[in-house]
Amino acid sequence: MAKIPRSFRLLEELEKGEKGLGDGSCSYGLKDSDDLAMKEWNGTILGPPHSAYENRIFSLSIHCGDKYPDLPPVVKFESRINLPCVDQRGLVDLTRVRSLQQWRRDYSLENVLVELRREMASPSNRKAPQPPEGSEFPPLDIAAVARQRGV
Repeated sequence: MAKIPRSFRLLEELEKGEKGLGDGSCSYGLKDSDDLAMKEWNGTILGPPHSAYENRIFSLSIHCGDKYPDLPPVVKFESRINLPCVDQRGLVDLTRVRSLQQWRRDYSLENVLVELRREMASPSNRKAPQPPEGSEFPPLDIAAVARQRGV
């Protein structure tokens, strides 16, 4: 099977994100429409119902490095959240999200956001006490984190 180039793949994802196609509980798009390399993205996740996250909108930053989609993006919650796969800086450890542990090229930004939302709704996390609404993690250069990780 032919390997779709990174730029074509990200254009497909951008179009899907801009049109709001998908499950509706998550959204994503470029931070800057002039970002021709399509590296810096914003994402949002609507907190799942019947959970401690309900009625909240969580903002995320996503960095798709040069090796995406072969390697996963770097994902950071901007909104403060208490979730086992999120560290004290807001960075998401995708290896701690069971369905994303073994990254596959066919996974997308939507997959990442939907799976994070599923983690929020899981029985072990759904009632976890949460920081006050509106609180945020400190700023962090996720492009630098991506370079450190080699993605």
